[in-house]
Amino acid sequence: MKKGDFIWGGLLLLFSMIFVFESSRTAFIGFTGTYPLLGGFLKFMLLATMGELLSIRISTGEWINPGGLPYRALVWGFLGVVITLIFNIYGAGVTASMNSGILPFAGSAFAFAFFTSAFMNLTFAPTFMAFHRITDTLIDAKVSGQRQKIRLKEITAKIDWYGFISFVVMKTIPIFWIPAHTITFLLPGEYRVVVAAYLSVALGAILAFSKKLKSA
Repeated sequence: MKKGDFIWGGLLLLFSMIFVFESSRTAFIGFTGTYPLLGGFLKFMLLATMGELLSIRISTGEWINPGGLPYRALVWGFLGVVITLIFNIYGAGVTASMNSGILPFAGSAFAFAFFTSAFMNLTFAPTFMAFHRITDTLIDAKVSGQRQKIRLKEITAKIDWYGFISFVVMKTIPIFWIPAHTITFLLPGEYRVVVAAYLSVALGAILAFSKKLKSA
């Protein structure tokens, strides 16, 4: 165990304690209900960034600043805003489709959760993931000291698109994200975005362990 392990774990525990006590939980839900986009920004900026750091820790055995950490956190915050919107858009769309008979099993909470998760992950998720790959690669290029103008063509050429499609899209979406988000959409609406942010921490750990085992 390293000092960074205790700091990281302490931060996660501190944030999680919000949901243990009724007063803090009520205040948190009230704040995110009043300012849902800001709430989504803050949840993902903190938790998803922590997940990224955990992934590096598991992969390398050390707590390493990947460089450009504030920029990465801001990107995660922006993605948290987008995810907050997407959850509502897909949830409302699936509900309307079920009520109109376009989708079956109207009134079934599980069918709603599964349909929303499946449609969201099969359509929106690949675009979301590709955008994040591009922003990460752009930040990497910036922090590496590259001084000349960085073009989109150069950034996309550095990305392993085969690995992205064959593993991230073809494996993590059906095996992890669709089941995980099905459970997420079974929860009350006020908890869905924060659970999605926690899932980003879990996936960071899963991917890091997978990469480590593959290397071994």
